[in-house]
Amino acid sequence: MPHRTELYHEVPPTCWPIVYSPDYNITFMGLEKLHPFDAGKWGKVINFLKEEKLIADDLIVQAREATEEDLLVVHTRRYLNKLKWSFVVATITEIPPVLLLPNFLVQRKVLKPLRTQTGGTIMAGKLAIDRGWAINVGGGFHHCSSDKGGGFCAYADITLAIKFLFERVEGVSKATIIDLDAHQGNGHERDFMDDHRVYIMDVYNRYIYPGDGFAKRAIKRKVELDWGTEDTEYLQKVQTHVEGALNESRPDIIIYNAGTDILDGDPLGGLAISPQGIVKRDEAVFRAARNHRIPILMVTSGGYQKRTARIIADSILNLHNLRLIDKELATSEAKNPKVELMIRESILDLTNLSLQ
Repeated sequence: MPHRTELYHEVPPTCWPIVYSPDYNITFMGLEKLHPFDAGKWGKVINFLKEEKLIADDLIVQAREATEEDLLVVHTRRYLNKLKWSFVVATITEIPPVLLLPNFLVQRKVLKPLRTQTGGTIMAGKLAIDRGWAINVGGGFHHCSSDKGGGFCAYADITLAIKFLFERVEGVSKATIIDLDAHQGNGHERDFMDDHRVYIMDVYNRYIYPGDGFAKRAIKRKVELDWGTEDTEYLQKVQTHVEGALNESRPDIIIYNAGTDILDGDPLGGLAISPQGIVKRDEAVFRAARNHRIPILMVTSGGYQKRTARIIADSILNLHNLRLIDKELATSEAKNPKVELMIRESILDLTNLSLQ
């Protein structure tokens, strides 16, 4: 019997299936600046979307912090206890001065934001099934597995979102992870190594962290990129392999890890994709999900430059302009908006056929 959780509460139909909390952002005495990650990028994305009048505070879903019981759905108690040691958190977040801080401060200022983003991913999984799509403006901690963190990833939010759906939502028994962060997603790969319900596609720079050979055995569709890969080659590979992945395994949900560390100039990604290339990439994944009638959950994952937040916001705006994410659906009073969407699109398809 699944435990009682606050993460699957009812969301008002007037809300967009976009999940965020101000608690996502890590700010503490400037320590966050010692990591190349922009630890305030999530709030900046939301601010850009507000400026463009796409969303308002009362129209987004407020993320809730994942509790210890929520985390134990995937994580071992031994691993969660390790996070009570500041030096362990310093190693995972790659911010050495964290090891000098009392752990109660580390819990409040570093781990609570990450737990809230993790709760946001779990919440967005249910929203994606209910609404046809959802975006968690944070999350995507794809280097963390059930018993080990690393690479700024302390909680396995992708694994948790999938396990919650499998346990709690009738009719969800297969998932596809499309991981397009510049780094290999070794955390969820280790978690789903022998789970045939989960199909993993991973596109990453073959020469950078983590280089986890064992975890690669879990990847069903592996696309290894060279240093400096540019838009044309990258987008062609993404479109071909996303289509191939969805044809190979018909999932009940897609979890899309939309890292922006593929951006040209990223200090850790080593690829050379333009801002326009990132927008086109996200469009290709959402279009494939729409064409295959599969709900999609997007998380934002890695992205280490100051201009990253603007690019994420521009991509979300582009998805909206193309009606690949749909406000009409988000504000629908239908009991099952996902079904309503499928019906509406089928009518549109038939109309288009009759006009040809």
